Amino acid sequence: MQDPGTGSGSGHQSAGLAKAPTGIRGFEAISHGGLPRGRPTLITGASGSGKTLFAMEFLVRGALQFDEPGVMLTFEESAEDIAANVRSLGFDIGELVARKRLAVCAMPIDPSEIITAGSFDLEALFVRLERAVDSVGARRVALDTIEVLLTCLGNEVIVRGELSRLFRRLKQRGLTTVVTGERGRAGDLTRFGIEDYVSDCVLVLDQRVDNEISTRRLRIVKYRGSVHATNEFPFLITDRGLTVLPITAVALTYPAATERISSGIERLDGMLGGGIYRGSTVLISGSAGTGKTTLVAHLIEAACRRGERALFLSYEESPDQLIRNMASVGLELQPWIDAGLLTLWAERATAHGLEEHLDRLDRLLDDFQPRMAALDAMGSLVQIGSRREVTAALARQIDLMKGRGITAVLTSLTHGEESESSAVAVSSLTDTWLLLRNVESDGERNRLLFVIKSRGMAHSNQVREFVISDRGAELLDVALGPEGVLTGSARLAHERTLASAAARLEAEIARRRALLARQESATAAQIAALQGELEAERVAFEAFVAEEYRRQQEQSRDRSGRERQGEDAP
Repeated sequence: MQDPGTGSGSGHQSAGLAKAPTGIRGFEAISHGGLPRGRPTLITGASGSGKTLFAMEFLVRGALQFDEPGVMLTFEESAEDIAANVRSLGFDIGELVARKRLAVCAMPIDPSEIITAGSFDLEALFVRLERAVDSVGARRVALDTIEVLLTCLGNEVIVRGELSRLFRRLKQRGLTTVVTGERGRAGDLTRFGIEDYVSDCVLVLDQRVDNEISTRRLRIVKYRGSVHATNEFPFLITDRGLTVLPITAVALTYPAATERISSGIERLDGMLGGGIYRGSTVLISGSAGTGKTTLVAHLIEAACRRGERALFLSYEESPDQLIRNMASVGLELQPWIDAGLLTLWAERATAHGLEEHLDRLDRLLDDFQPRMAALDAMGSLVQIGSRREVTAALARQIDLMKGRGITAVLTSLTHGEESESSAVAVSSLTDTWLLLRNVESDGERNRLLFVIKSRGMAHSNQVREFVISDRGAELLDVALGPEGVLTGSARLAHERTLASAAARLEAEIARRRALLARQESATAAQIAALQGELEAERVAFEAFVAEEYRRQQEQSRDRSGRERQGEDAP
């Protein structure tokens, strides 16, 4: 796996440095394995940034997933408050406590009850912590929030010395420790500079509000003995725990299938050389009213007909509206929903930040396991972030689907003359790009479809008219006129002209065929008459020849008779 922050490194633990996996989704990818095992890690941030929840999830997942019991020592909240807070992440720690897999020790400090006089130490804290560690056989420890001691006890020099002693003892026992601290002013990591001695690993959590949208960020500032990602990464606090983004693989290692699947429109499959590749990404862009959603519905419906699950996520239309609109063009989606093959999910783009939309998609993919997923009107996301941020979020979404072998279909709105430029710059990340365009001619608007690109397959370079009727969408044969491609009424008029010309040609052919037939009949009659005359001439000739032959025979007999009479005379 490529390092998201530095472009180098590996996705597993660094050689020579043992690491304790956190179980927090996405964190192992950017930390290359988790937190340094047997060493202290500082988590710093402003109030409400998620420090305590990070520490508690580290402990809970350690006990649940990695057979590493843990201890939480809190100086601000009660054990009941901690349990209630972590319940919001979907964890009920009561059973873990009962099974002695987790201990929560609350040591609230009231500044009004503290009198600092003479020398003092934190031996009582050490004893209580070590008893808790021994009681559950802890491998992990969390201290929340350490500044309370510094603030309340006042004598920073002594407290620093005592804390250093505490961390040495924790390190000697091989305990992986998480320490939370409040962010200081003027860019300081903590208020009192405790990162100086809790510095094997330092995480900074941040929460920002931009255009009324809240976003949390996490950055690994320091990680002694290990390569790590250095960028800031968004993270979410959800009812399933924390999620650090990106939650997908950052390396381009997903497989490339060779199987073709149908788009649901036969002639479009023909333009794409037999359909689209399974697991590829299809971008459908066009201006308003060009039929992008209808084309997506055809792809989704075709998947359901193959018996495959499909997810349709819309940022503009409600499920009921989608069902009604698609029914008007002959695409019935409700039966597929009833059969459990189709899930429609709709929400406004402005309902969440970009990271939450990504997390929502990830959950839907996990829960429904679709073979095809469609994101309709993804350009709406520009309302909650800059174009660069939206492009980065969509790149994660595409990677999320491709990594699971899901065929992804995206739609994007285009504006004006920028017909070959989507509202968000993801065209280079997609495998197949279909462009829909409205054209105006003869007082009407008609739709055209282009295949801008389709990686890995021979595809048509022709323009096709895209027609939507109550029988669904279809592509029509190309009609060319003197001024180029003809659409709508111009195409119909051209077809009528061609049909009229064809009819005239057929009529002319029929007329000439009839004339030829009459001529053939007259000629045959003439031939028959000539043959009759010829036969009569032949008969007359034969009669003449016979008569002449008979006459010559009679003359020959007469001469012979006269000659005999002359010989008999005296």
